[in-house]
Amino acid sequence: MKSLLVVCCFAVVAMAAPEYYMDIDTMIVTINSMQKSWKAGRNFHPSLPHSYFKRMLGVKDINGESQRLNNMLPKKKHDLSMISLPENFDSRDAWPNCPSLKEVRDQSNCGSCWAFGAVEAMTDRICIFSNGTKNFHISAEDLLTCCTSCGDGCNGGFPSAAWNYFGDTGIVTGGQYGSKKGCQPYQLPHCDHHVPGKYQPCTGDSETPKCEKRCQPYYNITYENDKHYGSRTYAVREVEQIMAEIYKNGPVEAAFTVYSDFPTYKSGVYSHTSGEELGGHAIKILGWGVENGEQYWLVANSWNADWGDHGFFKIRRGTDECGIESQVVAGDPRL
Repeated sequence: MKSLLVVCCFAVVAMAAPEYYMDIDTMIVTINSMQKSWKAGRNFHPSLPHSYFKRMLGVKDINGESQRLNNMLPKKKHDLSMISLPENFDSRDAWPNCPSLKEVRDQSNCGSCWAFGAVEAMTDRICIFSNGTKNFHISAEDLLTCCTSCGDGCNGGFPSAAWNYFGDTGIVTGGQYGSKKGCQPYQLPHCDHHVPGKYQPCTGDSETPKCEKRCQPYYNITYENDKHYGSRTYAVREVEQIMAEIYKNGPVEAAFTVYSDFPTYKSGVYSHTSGEELGGHAIKILGWGVENGEQYWLVANSWNADWGDHGFFKIRRGTDECGIESQVVAGDPRL
């Protein structure tokens, strides 16, 4: 009876204010009372509307065109009889000479998660495939602004198309905002999605920067000569196949459906507890494990390191939680 009252109270709050988190503290208490596998907390300002979060969720038509494009990719299959998968695996420990594995990027106030999940995994894989000898960032800026076949820039795109673009057209190097690293660093500034934080608050909707097919001044390589390419793109299906892919080749990009409880994630193994669907989000899966009996995927988000568990989160593994095992994409770099 008590749990029914809690659910009813939350439903009343949701119906009274479907567009805003009018009482985020009540929602957090409600979520934490309904389950024990993960902890909710305040990551964002309580007055932010759902439209703000929807702007950050940049996988277009996640259950439609995004899924269709993923289904069109060739499927990667590993011989699982030849691989002994551990109970816990973290790419950051497996490849310590690849510092990008430890990074959390910031997409700013732009629906560019589809590009960030891709370039983060591409960057990691170039380092891994080169045995740690190639340490540079693939540019989210170049992919976001110049891939017209990928979608609509800050208004969303398709992870599968991003990896096809990597193979067909190539992407230049470029670090995070303000880093001045590579050919095209990210132009949109870090901003605080959170309360409190060390950056200026995110305000308004960022417009997609113009595609510039040239490198920043004083970079001594031309745009065309700085491009890096993928050699093949593929989808990965089934839990153990995804695990084997990460174990052998490094992080993958995945897309999943975000509900209104997810932005409150702080720690533990997330599973959808309550709240409405907000949209599709792309991220990087870099490992897996078991925590308090819950199997999970280890994931890097792109909302800067102040969000969640220092920018990372864990999500239930093995049940296709929020669709996270249905749209996994990766590829091999061309070295």
